[in-house]
Amino acid sequence: MSLAVPENRPVDGAAFRLGIAAARFNEELVNGLLERVMDGLRAAGVKSENVAIVRVPGSHEVPWATQRLAIGAQCDCVIGLGVLIAGNTSHHEMVGQSVSQALQHVALETGVPVINGVLVVNTPEQARERCVGSINRGAEFAAAALEMAALKRKFSR
Repeated sequence: MSLAVPENRPVDGAAFRLGIAAARFNEELVNGLLERVMDGLRAAGVKSENVAIVRVPGSHEVPWATQRLAIGAQCDCVIGLGVLIAGNTSHHEMVGQSVSQALQHVALETGVPVINGVLVVNTPEQARERCVGSINRGAEFAAAALEMAALKRKFSR
């Protein structure tokens, strides 16, 4: 993911319903992402009761939960959150690719936009920087979700 963040377009989120599927693996880091996403949504006027949050064991389970939210919770957009950190194998890359493809499939099959907030990083330091540090990926995911929710509503008219 680039550090060249697009300019945020202010969106009034008061009318939106959003879903978030968040992994429990690397829970402290994912919780940081989730807090930052919620901060961004609240700042845009999204009501807490209009956000459905589902926790799943790990990032590999996030696509299934996003699909359930997209189908059953009448969401304008769903965000998948997780953190995959490199170890001694390339397993994190395999899971990251699988999750990314699955999230895209959910969006295209359900017609509900899905924001891929599953971070794939090389080091714990990179993860901390993006989840609770100076690079606020949570705010970026919230802004993208709001913009896509507005676009979904526009095309639904």
